[in-house]
Amino acid sequence: MPDLIDFKSLFEASPNPYMLLDRELRYVAANTAYLRVTASRLENLLGRYVLDAFPNDPDNPDNASARMLRESFARVLRERVPDSLALVPYRVPRETDHGTAVEERYWSATHTPILDAAREVTFILQHTVEVTELQRLKQAVQAQDLADTSREQVEAGLLERAQLVQEANLTLDAERRHLRRLFEQAPGFMCFLRGRQHVFELVNKAYYQLVGHREIIGRPVRDALPEVAGQGYFELLDGVVTTGKAFVGHGLKVLLQRDPGAPLDEVYIDLMYQPVIEPDGRISGIFVQGHDITEQKRAQDELRRYRDHLEDLVRERTRALEDSEAERRQTEAALRQAQKMEAVGKLTGGVAHDFNNLLQVIGGNLQLLDRELGTNGPARRRVTTAMGAVDRGARLAAQLLAFARQQPLEPTVINLGRLLRGMDDLLRRALGEDVELETIIGGGLWNTFADPNQLENVILNLAINARDAMDSEGKLTLEAGNAMLDDHYAQLHPEAAAGQYVLLAVSDTGCGMSPEVMERAFEPFFTTKPEGRGTGLGLSMVYGFVKQSGGHIKIYSEVGHGTTIKIYLPRSLQAEVARTDTVMEQVEGGTETLLVVEDDPEVRATAVELLTELGYHVLKASDGVSALAVLQSGIPIDLLFTDVVMPGPLRSPELARQARALLPDLEVLFTSGYTENAIVHGGRLDPGVHLLSKPYRREDLARKVRQLLRTRQQRLADRETLAAAAARTGPERAPAKAAPLRILFVEDDEQIRLPASELLESLGHDVLAVASAEEAQEVLASSHIDILFTDVSLPGMSGVELARRALVAEPGLGVIIASGHGGNLTQGSGDALSRAVVLPKPYDLTRLERALEKLGRSRSE
Repeated sequence: MPDLIDFKSLFEASPNPYMLLDRELRYVAANTAYLRVTASRLENLLGRYVLDAFPNDPDNPDNASARMLRESFARVLRERVPDSLALVPYRVPRETDHGTAVEERYWSATHTPILDAAREVTFILQHTVEVTELQRLKQAVQAQDLADTSREQVEAGLLERAQLVQEANLTLDAERRHLRRLFEQAPGFMCFLRGRQHVFELVNKAYYQLVGHREIIGRPVRDALPEVAGQGYFELLDGVVTTGKAFVGHGLKVLLQRDPGAPLDEVYIDLMYQPVIEPDGRISGIFVQGHDITEQKRAQDELRRYRDHLEDLVRERTRALEDSEAERRQTEAALRQAQKMEAVGKLTGGVAHDFNNLLQVIGGNLQLLDRELGTNGPARRRVTTAMGAVDRGARLAAQLLAFARQQPLEPTVINLGRLLRGMDDLLRRALGEDVELETIIGGGLWNTFADPNQLENVILNLAINARDAMDSEGKLTLEAGNAMLDDHYAQLHPEAAAGQYVLLAVSDTGCGMSPEVMERAFEPFFTTKPEGRGTGLGLSMVYGFVKQSGGHIKIYSEVGHGTTIKIYLPRSLQAEVARTDTVMEQVEGGTETLLVVEDDPEVRATAVELLTELGYHVLKASDGVSALAVLQSGIPIDLLFTDVVMPGPLRSPELARQARALLPDLEVLFTSGYTENAIVHGGRLDPGVHLLSKPYRREDLARKVRQLLRTRQQRLADRETLAAAAARTGPERAPAKAAPLRILFVEDDEQIRLPASELLESLGHDVLAVASAEEAQEVLASSHIDILFTDVSLPGMSGVELARRALVAEPGLGVIIASGHGGNLTQGSGDALSRAVVLPKPYDLTRLERALEKLGRSRSE
């Protein structure tokens, strides 16, 4: 369907004069063409009686022309059909070079009734065509001597001339419409001002937009734009008419009131006033053309202010940059440095992946060899030495990954002040007796969100670098405080984002760095230490960790006066999360079935042999597609152990997803020396993902696999026990041996939390289950709880720390700790936690009942 026609726009845009009268013959509307040919303004016509507005002969209201109009209007009202006047002489105002004058002109008019629903005339539409020229031509012909010319010849000549005039008019009208379209669609504003009063005669859309779409046609410029008075533009127009010289202005400011009653808008324009000179040399008006450059001017002004401000800052900060060219060179150097660091980062990430695979093959075979050597002391010492070299290589690879920002971080909300105080003894041992250590913690220190283990490595690396720079004698200052990086700082350091940060400043009194050394300080393998005393990866690891944590790092140094390294870590508005206790398990194997997926044949063979030696039944695959085929074969598999980066169309995350769809109880353990963002996003492991980084020891592999398989066993045991309990009926169901207890059950694995909660409820107890220690603390603070039953491994605070804090607040609280790490969690703790009952995983209903009974006995003693 075509769009609806805008008849108002058609009425207004018509080149022919139209006006609309009501039944009382008063003006209701008139288009621009009508106003132009009558030299009138719409506001002066609306509501006036037509013959009062244009009386033709004010001294004789009943003149012949007026009677012709009245009679035509009367016929339309009476007969409700259109009426035409072929020729009517009528005097109307006309704009001339000497001002507005009234002159007699000839018209052909058509009056069309506009009917309502009852077919009564509500309005009369008049369409007029000026035929003054044709009528005067006819009169001139009639006045000629017709003695030698027949009437037919005169009429034929008259008709031919009329046809030529009509054809010329059509051509001129087409050209006029074309020029009008060009005029209207011009990107710049245009208008034509006629006469010495500068009356608006033509205006395009851009000009209307400039002045606020007000009614200006037919009005002198001083009346149409009164707010421009006093700004010099009217005087410029007068000068152009007087002198006949064009005026051109650039970047001129003009104040315009674009909306009625609104404040004046400051507008900037490029402008040209071009006088229109007639053939006789007379100036009939001014053609105005220009462009609104307000936005461009504002952008230029803002850019100028920014440039001026930036130049001031550069002078203040550097004192060495004397002109903008020096600043450009510095910016280009910074860009080249950033690009170089990014390229080196990608290279080191790939190198670390291959290096870790090699270390895994070497380390795995050394561990297998160590178990076969028996009591051969010299051989075992050699193996131990080689394993130490593998560990050092693993640390180097970890530093490479840190620089490449590819290490899988496990960030938590931490307080930097507490972390520094906890490292005091470690730092003093690393620095030695001749280095003075001072730690300054600012008041009201904010929390930050970072990996605490990696942050400790960063601090230790910086301390050791400072010790070496001071030649083991001097003063090291660690300072933690709150910091705000503003937009000013961010403009000077494009790699930093404005915002709130926690600042760690490490200052030494050592030898300092030259500008050339500072420029390369973060590059991997760059070092100023003697050969054999440094790897050149310490500061690069620090740089990578800070960037991966969303922070900013800056070096301030002066040769002979020491160095300060400032690290800005993003502020966290969340509460601090206590460090999770590390619980070491005994190396333990099993008999479950595992599927190992690894594309490197040597790495795959080593992993298979390690797991087989632990007692597991091991299947293997070289890529995701072949691994999926094994899973689809129907072989029961308990755990999928897969490398993250593998060739082929099926990536590891998708393999894990499809594997769990086939085997819902399958556990998945990823391994990699380079995650390539497959399971790590934003520097963090994806939720629910378990990763064993290469190279790993046999003990690490055994503990991680056993931990996941215990979780699986517990999930299956809970499901079976719950099904068995539900199958019991009547006297077969064992009643609770004591009064119902209110138990708070804390377990982050939903597949364990739900069935275990139902088991406790089946024993007659009231159970409230939550998924984290933080949720549990809220419940303990607001409700009465008899027993806290918590898992050890929880997101954030550990279950052990939760139980310890809960017993401090409520000493009489009963505590059961479920663990896949063995039963020695609370031995030798020396506090109230020693009375807690440890329930090893996997547990069934019977073990659960015994734990509750044991806890009841210990509480009654």
